[in-house]
Amino acid sequence: MKFSLLIKSVTETKKPLLAVLIDPDKFNLDLIKLCNQRSVFCFLVGGSILEKGNIKTTVLAIKKHSNIPIILFPGDETQLTKDADGLFLPSLISGTNPDYLITKQLLMAPLIKKMKLESAPMAYLLINNTCVSSIQKITKTKPLNPKNKKEIINTAITAELLGFKLIYLEAGSGSKNPISSALVKQIKLKTSLPILVGGGIDSINKAKQAISSGANIIVVGNALEKNISLLNKISLLF
Repeated sequence: MKFSLLIKSVTETKKPLLAVLIDPDKFNLDLIKLCNQRSVFCFLVGGSILEKGNIKTTVLAIKKHSNIPIILFPGDETQLTKDADGLFLPSLISGTNPDYLITKQLLMAPLIKKMKLESAPMAYLLINNTCVSSIQKITKTKPLNPKNKKEIINTAITAELLGFKLIYLEAGSGSKNPISSALVKQIKLKTSLPILVGGGIDSINKAKQAISSGANIIVVGNALEKNISLLNKISLLF
């Protein structure tokens, strides 16, 4: 499926879609094969930082065993390959570190053009007040406090006005508390952008809460790295 059609289906769908986040450092072929049997809309491939994994190798391995669309979700310019179906280009607008607001994107831009990768700019909002996530450590940015709903909503509105095509609300990998469904609903009332919700979705109940929020895409990654059988239960909700 062409990337433009993928984005169109995300925008127009009336029910949430399931995305499985694949960290090349923790690649599990059994998970890929299981996804083929479940209601998985796409793979998101990338990581905050890669230590041993390789993006190109991971994407080709997935393509060898699956026809599910692959969308890159890069942490930096080393996490690009023309073999993917498209790319969500993130900008961490919840923080003030210029490296993740624009500098990383400046390094990625000419490579994306050269590879002729279709892409969509994504506003990335890190929202957490219970733990220090790997994203927070690497980007050296302070997450938005979920109790400060006005600031979060205003940040989402700003993303829309700046021309972003998607919003990712991220609680942080392995977070104990996912993004609240009430907060997502408020953001949907104030913006018209498709919303992705991820982080901390490690149980069937938390998945149900995420779905009830009205988010367009529910992203599950860390929980499936620990227990791939969770996908059997979560996928039944989609």
